[in-house]
Amino acid sequence: MNKKKIINDPIYGFINIPFELVFDIIEHPYFQRLRRIYQVGMTNLIYPGANHTRFHHTLGALHLMWQSIQHLRSKGILISDEEAEASCLAILMHDIGHGPFSHALEGVLIHQSHEDISLQIMKEVNQKYEGDLDLAIEIFTGKYHRSFLHQLVSSELDVDRLDYLNRDSFYSGVVEGKIGTDRIIKMLNVVDNELVIEEKGLYSIEKFLMARKIMYWQVYMHKTVLAAEKMLISAVERLKYLVVNASHLAPISIPLQHLLRHSHTDFQLQDFLKIDDIDVLYALKQHEYWEDDLFSYLCEGLLNRRLFRTQLQTKAFAEAEMENIHTKVGDFLKIDRDLAEKLIFSGTETTQFYNDIPHQIKFLMKDGRILPFEEISELGATNSQTKKHYLVYPKF
Repeated sequence: MNKKKIINDPIYGFINIPFELVFDIIEHPYFQRLRRIYQVGMTNLIYPGANHTRFHHTLGALHLMWQSIQHLRSKGILISDEEAEASCLAILMHDIGHGPFSHALEGVLIHQSHEDISLQIMKEVNQKYEGDLDLAIEIFTGKYHRSFLHQLVSSELDVDRLDYLNRDSFYSGVVEGKIGTDRIIKMLNVVDNELVIEEKGLYSIEKFLMARKIMYWQVYMHKTVLAAEKMLISAVERLKYLVVNASHLAPISIPLQHLLRHSHTDFQLQDFLKIDDIDVLYALKQHEYWEDDLFSYLCEGLLNRRLFRTQLQTKAFAEAEMENIHTKVGDFLKIDRDLAEKLIFSGTETTQFYNDIPHQIKFLMKDGRILPFEEISELGATNSQTKKHYLVYPKF
């Protein structure tokens, strides 16, 4: 069987599957599950085109990894076929541990990061393939001695970020997120086993970092996206409570029921791998009209896009203002204060323009020097943070 297939991608055109084992992993049920997990959570409620999945994104990241390896080879960087295959496998499986609605429910269904679950899955699949993923796991975890391969998988400038910015920009229609992926890859080089950017790629990197910041606040943390995600988190937390404490519920998928019942005590990877966005949406649909008023209210709001209001500001909300919101929500919905508090969310969101720890973006200057980004960029203090306080509550 010919396993070196090509896939038509709306961002890059034809994507090649360069290794047979890569094709086998793509065909695996664990990977096919990513077709049923939205890349950007609840964002399609605000940007209707943003219905792309983790499956789309991972194939795109694979394509960029293969392009990067071929380009580095063209500059004389020796990368063996075994290293190339392992790097492709590492990026292919870097998001395989995502649960329903990606980051929106991370840490809610189970208290583990998607990176930790991805590693568990890689180790399990590795047993089936009798150690063929050993090198891929080393690269994924950063234990392989050629650190630039890990940097291509996970760093401040990795192929994961290169793909999701262009892909999320394309599907959401937010053109400010589009970056010059081809040029950035052509500027890659390796010095002392560390990934560097050639000096003439500075402006492309500045554009990349600016695009990340814009996409964060305009898409990922858009105030209405934030409201939808807080509602979803609250709905799942309430469902978790009802699964454990209620005498009966409408039918939900058995793996989701098992996972919610035992999420704090006995996490079962197999239950997790059987659930996706469909399980959560089915649970919401089943309880849109249910005797538990809080859960029913959240389900109906999410299904019919009756979303909460979000206020964002740079300073903390005054106690008097929050007290006023509690009172108005309670009066409008005719509920007591305890229930009203479960529908009001406050906190902070922070983004950093550029994090130089643990992997700085370094530049190879024309005179051979290696300099960090912040020394040659004119953008100013690149480690500065933007912090915003949010208050999310039902509209009244």
